[in-house]
Amino acid sequence: MSSPAAGEVKAGASFHEMWRDLASIGRDKDTAGYHRFAWSGADADCRAWFRAQAESRGLAYELDRNGNQWAWLGDPAAGDAVVTGSHLDSVPNGGAFDGPLGVVSSFAALDELRARGAQPSRPLAVVNFGDEEGARFGLACVGSRLTAGQLSLDKAHALRDAEGVSLPLAMERAGYDPEAIGPDPERLARIGAFVELHVEQGRALDLSDRAVGIASAIWPHGRWRFDFHGEANHAGTTRIEDRRDPMLTYANTVLAARKKARLAGALATFGKVGVEPNGVNAIPSLVRGWLDSRAADQETLDLVVAEIEKAAVERGERDGVDVRVTRESFTPVVEFEHALRDELGRILGGDVPVLGTGAGHDAGILSGAVPTAMLFVRNPTGVSHSPAETASEDDCLAGVTALADVLEGLACR
Repeated sequence: MSSPAAGEVKAGASFHEMWRDLASIGRDKDTAGYHRFAWSGADADCRAWFRAQAESRGLAYELDRNGNQWAWLGDPAAGDAVVTGSHLDSVPNGGAFDGPLGVVSSFAALDELRARGAQPSRPLAVVNFGDEEGARFGLACVGSRLTAGQLSLDKAHALRDAEGVSLPLAMERAGYDPEAIGPDPERLARIGAFVELHVEQGRALDLSDRAVGIASAIWPHGRWRFDFHGEANHAGTTRIEDRRDPMLTYANTVLAARKKARLAGALATFGKVGVEPNGVNAIPSLVRGWLDSRAADQETLDLVVAEIEKAAVERGERDGVDVRVTRESFTPVVEFEHALRDELGRILGGDVPVLGTGAGHDAGILSGAVPTAMLFVRNPTGVSHSPAETASEDDCLAGVTALADVLEGLACR
């Protein structure tokens, strides 16, 4: 860990400067979307940016055993720390705000605290959790899952990207030690509260005409892989009646997922698909689709996924296609700690909107080990995981002020 000189305080870059410097990293010139995948070149550039921000402020920089980055104000060993932050990686062709807004706002909030002359009585830290989106290895929140002991070493080592590169190999190529990864209870024991600021991934704040809100809970959600096994054959010579086409079963399942989710008030999305042999003039032998499903409660989620699987199997029997379903990840409902959530409401004022979300976050993963809470910043389009994701400058700065108020209220008592 690198440490600042005793009593040294340095002014960091403003929110605008930080946002400008981060904005070009991993950005696609044609789509304006971002490709910041775990242990890639863009990820390395984001990590270098984080370290530079920490050191420019005289914060103690630390890289933990799972590749998560920390910037400390005060002695981490003192315990009962108030931690804030988010992540810097993205989904494929993702937006600029999902993750980075929380990290940039965290540094800016520390700057504001210092400008106010606030004197923390508890350690403060900013964190960048690695591989939150799961875009490369197919599992979300890898950095926080490892830290919290929610991802076993065997499963972590077995993760592969689309090119067959394993997580350990990707980490090694990026200059990190994959043998060091694993649960980190000592680090979690240092944390008294974790507050994550995030752009809202919906329009609840926009509809209520408010810039900032507090999270109440994260819906239970998961990812399921559907394998549709048929029979490869010639597209130009095989009679319709003789085909065992898994694409038909897959297509019907996509439509069924939409219907079952709508009737139950839930969400279900097939957003990723693989086809073998993937030839224009070939009937596929295998179609593999990944289902993302979320609901306000566990019972509804279980029902929707079961109904989608039932529809797939029944259609597969008609098409001569074998259907196999594997749950690849799952996160149960997360009720953010009520005492901490209520304290945020007290600090920010009792009329601040409190809203649930269907999106997963590192705060949700950590909630089983430390008290966690979330702040949302208005997204007028409601669009996320897309270049259309946005937030106004005024709302971003309102988020910084709200986060600074929360950090002052929690750590400067």
